[in-house]
Parts: sequence; structure tokens; C-alpha cells
Amino acid sequence: MSYETAVASMYALGHELSHTPSAKFDLEHMRVLLGAMNHPERSFPSVLIAGTNGKGSTAATLASILRASQRKTGLYTSPHLIRINERIRVNGESIGDGAFASLHGEVERIAERLVESQELPWHPSFFEMMTAIAFSYFAHQKVELAVLEVGMGGRLDATNVVEPLLSVITDISLDHQKFLGNTVAEIAREKAGIIRPGGTVITLPQQPAANDVIGNAILELDAVGINAAQYVPPLSPGSTSYGIPNREQKILSPTLYQYPLQVMDQEILVQSPLVGRHQLRNVALAIAAGEELRKKGVRGITAESIERGIHQTHWPGRFQVVPTNSRWPEIVLDVAHNPAGAWALRSALSERYGDRPLIFVFGAMRDKAISEITAILFPLAERVVATRPSNPRSASPEEIQQAASRAGTEVEAVSDVPEAMERARILAGRDRVIVLTGSIYLVGEAMRALRMNV
Repeated sequence: MSYETAVASMYALGHELSHTPSAKFDLEHMRVLLGAMNHPERSFPSVLIAGTNGKGSTAATLASILRASQRKTGLYTSPHLIRINERIRVNGESIGDGAFASLHGEVERIAERLVESQELPWHPSFFEMMTAIAFSYFAHQKVELAVLEVGMGGRLDATNVVEPLLSVITDISLDHQKFLGNTVAEIAREKAGIIRPGGTVITLPQQPAANDVIGNAILELDAVGINAAQYVPPLSPGSTSYGIPNREQKILSPTLYQYPLQVMDQEILVQSPLVGRHQLRNVALAIAAGEELRKKGVRGITAESIERGIHQTHWPGRFQVVPTNSRWPEIVLDVAHNPAGAWALRSALSERYGDRPLIFVFGAMRDKAISEITAILFPLAERVVATRPSNPRSASPEEIQQAASRAGTEVEAVSDVPEAMERARILAGRDRVIVLTGSIYLVGEAMRALRMNV
């Protein structure tokens, strides 16, 4: 099977959140599939990371710390920006096309046999297949540790079949209510499903409803809860963070948050390329996870490797600034797709640009809280170009216009992302900043149009 055929076969299964029977959540089905594959997930230790916002940034930072500690590290994240391979990485390198096609073929043959023998009631879903391929690849590559980002929820997510060394829970807010519940408490219960009896979980204080659920789960499971708050610096303006230029990276935000921190009884200088004060919480979780893994016997993790790993973190599409060039004005790419992400983006834009005029290109999935997101973001914009990423779940530009009516900002509709970007370029001239946001799918299409690599 060719790589192109393998990818087409995956997409033929539908989106991760499709409503077909193959998307029904049931961990027992995942265990059957992995059992027929000789349980590749048991061949490496792992860290499992759940949350609404920040779980990808936390996973990327922790994986970078482990690489800086000379550990062969697997990283599994979702969704992807440009290519499906991005979801599965070893030491920062995406799985190759040949390896993806080969492993897809193996998993597909096993899945078909299990369906035929009625050991599975239906074919595994897109995300179950991706997770099985990732586990198999990590086993083949003999990774020393895998950092796994939960796809959605936690309790019934396909990644939750592992027995992690650590569980990490990032900030929780409303998202995917159709699947996870209509309140923060209900969603937190799903996220807390990654905590193991007697296990270790790292988290931070957050909304009271989430705190209560996570705290009760830790008590009920006799787990060890570790508060990463000691690694979050004070947030008073100018007290512990300031911007310094990062001239080594061509397409990264030039703003690094820099502050001293005591880690493992040593002072390190934290410099994170992940922009926005909300990222300081994700960095804190990664630091706490690194320190706890060292206590659990993972070799090579030192204060210096934590410092270096944070500085070397690469996680594109999260307040990523593309500098002005001969064709484009300055561009900000950010995947904010829920109200909490929108507030984080609004804060970062205000901090960086102040009153500088902004032109937004916005596209979102129909099942997202578009009215709330646009009410948060659009008041910052001089003009908004609403568009539609190439995804069947995308809201139409007209639906966005209607949802954004209370934002009080002029919104024009353009049918596709490249056209919308061109319209924004004309509106922006050389002095304004273009902000592309609302969905990871929009950001991915924009990166392709700009010929950027991930």
C-alpha cells in the first residue's frame, strides 16, 4: 500500500468526531485491537496528558525536555496542521511516509480480520487507527518514553489504554460538550479518567468546579497529586518576564518569557518560545512532570536539561508570528478554537500589539462556541474576513457573520482560506497585522498557502 493510499484510507474513516458507529467510545475495542498487535503500548513507559487547553503545548515542552535529557522520546499529538505524519514523532522527527504506510497496512489487516471474526463489532475509528499506528511505531523505534496527548476527554479516549508513569491534567474549560458534558465539572470528570489508582497526577489550581472533581478523584483513587504552582512565576506586568529577541529562529515569535526559577535545588533561566502568559502554566506542568519522572528513575533529567528543553521547544501555530516580507505584512497564526483559547489569544495580542490595527481572518468548526469566541476576539479587530476551512465540520462564512452580529465589528465573507488571506493582505497594507485564527484547520491551510513547514 502506498503512502497516499494509506492516508486516503484513514480519511475515508471520517473525522475523529464523526457520528458513525466506528466513532463510538469503548476502550475494550481498543484493547482488542492492541491485543491482536501483541500490545505495543506495553513496550515503553508513557506520560498521558489531558485537558481542554494547553495539553499540546505541555506535551511538546515535556518531550523537548526529555530529548534535551538524551532520552529517545516519542510524541503523539492531534490534530495536525499540514500532514498527518506530524501526529507521530520520535525525537522531534515525524514518522516517514514509508513507515506510516507500512504500519497502516499492518494495523488495517489486523482490524479487518478482527471485524471478520466478529471480535470487533466494527472497523476501528480514525483516531483508534492513528493511536494504534503511533504505539506500533514507538515500539518499533524502541523509544525510552512516550508523551501522549489525549485526543478528547480522557476516560474513554483511545490513548487511555496505557498505564502511564504520570498523568498530567492541564486547564479545563467548556469544549466538546456534545461528547463530554455541559458543565466544567462534567468535563473534568472525563479528564480525570486518566488518573490511575495509586498513580501520580500533576495539575494546577484552576476553576473551582474542576478543582473539586480532580481533588476528589485523587482521594478516591489513593493517587498522589502534585501541584505545579511553584513553577508558575508571578504575573504582575514587568516583574518576572520581559521580551528578548530570538534571532536564531526565522519564523517564530521574537518574544521569549524569561525568568529565574528554582528547579532541583538549582536556579535555571526559563526562556520559552511559546508566547502568551497562559503558556507559563503549561511550562510549569512540563517542569513538574520532568522533575517527577527523574524521581521515578528516568535517567538524564537535570536542571540544565530542563532549562535547555524549554528553550528548544517547537510547537507551531500557537501565537506564531511570521515577520513582514516583500509580499505580506506581519502575520499571527493561532489555533484558538474555544472561548478559553480566545481569551488567551486576546491577552497575547493586547500585550504584544497594544492599539496597533489588526485584520482578522477567522474560520471555525460549526460545533464550536462561535458566538462566544467572536465576542471575545472581534472587538480587537479593525476588520474581519470570515472564511471556511476545507473541512466538512466548518461553519460557513455567513454562519460566522450571523454568530458574530453582537461583536459590533464589520465582517465580510470570503469563500475559502487563500482568498480570505488575499483579501486580508489588501486590507492590511503594510502597517496592520493579520491574525489568522479560529481553528487548527484554518491555520494549517494558511501555513500551506504561505509555504511554511511545521
